Amino acid sequence: MPSFGPLNGRLLIVGLAPGLRGANRTGRPFTGDYAGELLYDTLIRYGFATGRFEARPDDTLRLVDSRLTNAVRCVPPENKPTTQEMRTCRPFLAATIGLLPRLSAIVALGKIAHDQVLAAHGERLSHHKFAHGAVHRIGDLVLFDSYHCSRYNTNTGVLTPEMFRDVFAKVRAHIDALV
Repeated sequence: MPSFGPLNGRLLIVGLAPGLRGANRTGRPFTGDYAGELLYDTLIRYGFATGRFEARPDDTLRLVDSRLTNAVRCVPPENKPTTQEMRTCRPFLAATIGLLPRLSAIVALGKIAHDQVLAAHGERLSHHKFAHGAVHRIGDLVLFDSYHCSRYNTNTGVLTPEMFRDVFAKVRAHIDALV
């Protein structure tokens, strides 16, 4: 699954993997499944996207100053990537990060994305514990942690829209402070 958004963005959002009924079917990350509804609504709210999200790749949604990618490139069996898949895909994540010359912030959607971002930077996981709302400095980058915006997490109350928006409010403040 290719990444989505401009290469000159200052924000990279890293998800887990393409969804079988969403991105794998539509060809665009977070398109066609519930997670995209919350994610794209939040990105529009904080100025990281424009247009209208209609859960199809030919809608008017465009990312602004942001790009989406996944820690794992292919749909994993049972929606849980294996250690080998994560290792195999890590160079692709590192290359994606390296393609963004203005990158200053990364949002990791879930612990797997968090761990893969750290591993792609050669960071020790024990020095940067995952926690929703946590902020980590990794060299010149700032890593923001969020629970994944999956239907499961939102239906069970693990993640509320307000909790999710709070993370992106911090990201917006960080990026605005760079100007």
